[in-house]
Amino acid sequence: MNPLWLPTIVFAPLLAAFLLLFVPSSQRIAVRVISLASTVVSLVGSLIAAFGYDRTVGGYQFRWEVPVIPSAGVNLDFGLDGWGVSLLLLTSLIIFAGAWATWNLRDRDKDFYILLLTLVAGVYGVFVSIDLFMFFLFYEIAVLPMYLLIGIWGTAKKVPIRGPFGFAMRAFDVGGREYAAMKLTLMLLAGSAFILVGILAMYFSAGMNSFSLLDLEQADFPRSLQIWLFPCIWLGFGTLAGVFPFHTWSPDGHASAPTAVSMLHAGVLMKLGAFGVIRVGMVLLPEGAQVWAPIVGVVAVINIVYGALAAMWQKDLKYVVAYSSVSHMGLVMLGAATLTQDGWNGAVYQMFAHGIMTGLFFALVGLIYEKAHNREIFEMGGFAKVMPGIAVFFTLACLSSLGMPGLAGFVAEFLVFIGAWKGLAPWWGVAAVLAAWFTAVYVLRACRAIFWGPGPAERYAGMTDARGVEWVALVTLGICLVLFGTWPRLVLDFVDVSTGPYLGRVLEVVQMGAR
Repeated sequence: MNPLWLPTIVFAPLLAAFLLLFVPSSQRIAVRVISLASTVVSLVGSLIAAFGYDRTVGGYQFRWEVPVIPSAGVNLDFGLDGWGVSLLLLTSLIIFAGAWATWNLRDRDKDFYILLLTLVAGVYGVFVSIDLFMFFLFYEIAVLPMYLLIGIWGTAKKVPIRGPFGFAMRAFDVGGREYAAMKLTLMLLAGSAFILVGILAMYFSAGMNSFSLLDLEQADFPRSLQIWLFPCIWLGFGTLAGVFPFHTWSPDGHASAPTAVSMLHAGVLMKLGAFGVIRVGMVLLPEGAQVWAPIVGVVAVINIVYGALAAMWQKDLKYVVAYSSVSHMGLVMLGAATLTQDGWNGAVYQMFAHGIMTGLFFALVGLIYEKAHNREIFEMGGFAKVMPGIAVFFTLACLSSLGMPGLAGFVAEFLVFIGAWKGLAPWWGVAAVLAAWFTAVYVLRACRAIFWGPGPAERYAGMTDARGVEWVALVTLGICLVLFGTWPRLVLDFVDVSTGPYLGRVLEVVQMGAR
């Protein structure tokens, strides 16, 4: 594969965003065609990268490097490992589906697509950056557009103003889209401060005048440094991954965001955080990861159980999916905390499987809200009669969420459970399995109430099933759930080829330190 494909994947959305600046807002078809074309280019590039990646060799392939600040050792250094292949493919699928899911957007659509494409370029950059400084730069590019995307195009939810803090809820407009956007931005910027401290500490401690992940892997960081530095990386990236108790921005952000942004937010952005914890925190700071792994695991179990219980309590469909994402991201962190081959493979595969599943969920929620103008679960009912296609795909997403064999979610969760049993203690796996039962309760309850319950009321009589371009996102992501659930090796082979060397290095350093 030509190394220029990696910068093409990253910069195609940025080029499209730049071209949109010169397209009149009245030319809505041109805006959509240019935006969609950039997502197709990136998707094709990701597929070419997957087919061209040599799994017998592993490591970083398709290297492309341009000096940026040579005196400081900062380079635009792109490369792709096995984890990157899977997450690059995930991002391409979600943004392709998201572009179709917002095809009917009418409010300042050109501005929306410019910000959306800028955001996804940042995501691509994170997954292919070998230079840690540029990794952080692309991370910020991926996060910051969320403020405007939610604050301008988001939706608000009425929250009852009551209790001793009712005055504060009123003052901060709790439930409003501006509140959700500001809360998300402030939380993630606080996390970014911790990340930057960690990156600079590793850079100066290594004394190599290089931000390259490959160089930093060879650095002999003192154990004491790793022990206090790992929490900075874990909490910094973990804030975006929805790590308890720094997850509170996540449900509000998910629920307030427009459809495509919700799809990217839950499907991809939260994976940036988990990817950063494992790739930067655990691989570069193995002794710190080994010391903190039990704490990471405990917090992950809290994430899983708390997120599932919170989802059971919700009546707003979008909040159900939002808290479900918090719970499922806990599975990612639990797999990472096991420091086992199965656990890490399960963690990365869970990023992929959950990204596809939650992307489908939010595309469906957006369609239901657009047609019913309601997200309250128990105010809807009998929708399967008027939207059978949407009912089928919603049921498919529910079954994947609860871990039905044959769908992508089952493979990921099974690997995490095995890793938890082997690497930590049996009760870790038991707690995670219990949460899977809670998941079955809330997704099946929502599915039954909305599609198979009594109704619909007269005000829903004019509803229709998905039409035209509305099918693209549903069919694309639905097929992926089945395909990668019945043939998981399509992704797991890429994941495994990177997990082995990374985990091997971590365990080797830990064993040497123990001597």
